[in-house]
Amino acid sequence: MTAPTPALNNPALSTEARNLHWLLTNLVEEVPGLLSVAVVSSDGLLLLSSDPGRSAETPSDHSGGPKGSSADLATIVSGVGSLTIGAAKLMDGGGVKQTMVAMEEGSLFVMSISDGSLLGVHATPDCDMSVIAYHMALFVGRAGHVLTPELRSELRQSMESTR
Repeated sequence: MTAPTPALNNPALSTEARNLHWLLTNLVEEVPGLLSVAVVSSDGLLLLSSDPGRSAETPSDHSGGPKGSSADLATIVSGVGSLTIGAAKLMDGGGVKQTMVAMEEGSLFVMSISDGSLLGVHATPDCDMSVIAYHMALFVGRAGHVLTPELRSELRQSMESTR
């Protein structure tokens, strides 16, 4: 597996930013079946991402998650998050905690982190959905309280500088 971003060891980042990168790296390394992961701000901007390495048995046409781009996953996560929030309002369902889309060739999970930020995971079709949901909840529990406006701004700038 590859590390989510080279920023993990970047001394220019704050301790909180490096800790979030570390949490994402652990999520990717510990959970089988992940194709890509994205943390998205409430305004749809990519804050953190990972495209883990593929095993030899993974079909090559799925090698990079959606269209091979973390930005594509961020766009999908943001759109799904917005759609489900709208649906919950229309149905008087309260806040959306998690959305899961099962497809023939994969699964998409979206979970609320804090004040509109979202964690999105694209996984293989044979993934253990309960394991992924559990590890996503752990990530959200650990990351939610530190994802302040200042940290989101720092993460955005970090993502822009790596492009």
